[in-house]
Amino acid sequence: MKIAVSACLLGENCKYNAGNNKNEDVLALGDRYKLIPICPECFAGLPIPRVPSEIKDGKVYSKDGVDLSKEFADGAEKALYVAEENACQFAILKERSPSCGFGTIYDGTFSGALTNGNGITAQLFYEHGIRIFGEGQVDKLIDELNQIEE
Repeated sequence: MKIAVSACLLGENCKYNAGNNKNEDVLALGDRYKLIPICPECFAGLPIPRVPSEIKDGKVYSKDGVDLSKEFADGAEKALYVAEENACQFAILKERSPSCGFGTIYDGTFSGALTNGNGITAQLFYEHGIRIFGEGQVDKLIDELNQIEE
C-alpha cells in the first residue's frame, strides 16, 4: 500500500520558511507502507523560502498580497498526478496548510486564526476519492488500514 504524504512531514525542508514539519509518527509508517512524498508548492515551482500564503475568499494570497491561486492549482494537479500514478488511496497532509489543510485552514488574515475549509490540494484529493488524514490523525489512519488488511 502506498500513501501520499506532505514532504515537509517527512523532514524535507520545503516549507515556506525553508524548514520542515518532520513527524516521527508519520515517518514510522514507512516501516509498513510506501510513503510517496508530495509538495504541491514545490511542484508549482514556488521558491524555498517563499512568502507565506493563506486562502481568503477562495483564492490563495501571499502575505504581501500576490494572488498565487494559479500556482497552487497547478501544484495541486501535479500532486494529484503523482498520487494517482502511485495508486495512493490515502494521504497524510499537513494540517492547516493552504495546500494540504483538510477541514481547518488559516483564515487568510495571517493572524494565526483558523476557519473551516480545505487547502487547494486537499480539496482536489477529496474530489478524486483519496482519503485524507492530517499528521495528528496517524492513529486513525492506522486503525482504518488495519481494518482493510484484516
